[in-house]
Amino acid sequence: LPLLVAGTALSLATISDGFLYLTLQRRVEFEVRFFPLLYVATAAIFMLLAVPVGRLADRIGRGRVFIGGYILLLIVYVSLLVPWRGAAPVMLDLVLLGAYYAATDGVLMALAGAVLPAAQRASGMALLTTGTSLARLAGSILFGLLWTWRGVGFAVTLSAAGLTAAILCGSVVLHSREKSDG
Repeated sequence: LPLLVAGTALSLATISDGFLYLTLQRRVEFEVRFFPLLYVATAAIFMLLAVPVGRLADRIGRGRVFIGGYILLLIVYVSLLVPWRGAAPVMLDLVLLGAYYAATDGVLMALAGAVLPAAQRASGMALLTTGTSLARLAGSILFGLLWTWRGVGFAVTLSAAGLTAAILCGSVVLHSREKSDG
């Protein structure tokens, strides 16, 4: 249950990739024809980093790497509030976003696998995935409403604040979980 709460809180404060890319496109003002490449680049970076980040999680702790992934996402949010120009900020954000996925997607399942009893592992992971996916959907809807209501800067700022609070909460939950396990 603590992992479900932490994962769901963090997912609720997550802006969908589509909204991130739209915000990035508006901030940097690159041509819309490059928009599909953002998805490809993020996925490629995720694939390149998944195994090394998984090894890092095994070495220094899954909870640390998981929270670290969300810190990378927070850096992306903050960068969206800066009026960058050129390709460098786009590339940096794509690397950070791919690294975020590498540090969170598989690592969350590894965290769950370590705490769920074998007889309930698959259903527990399914519940965790459902909870985090529904939270991401709700977070995207909320972001879209905020963008429509007060503008993209307000929506990103509020998302960054929410993610900061969720990171702090998730850190406490995962740290206390590690202490009780160890």
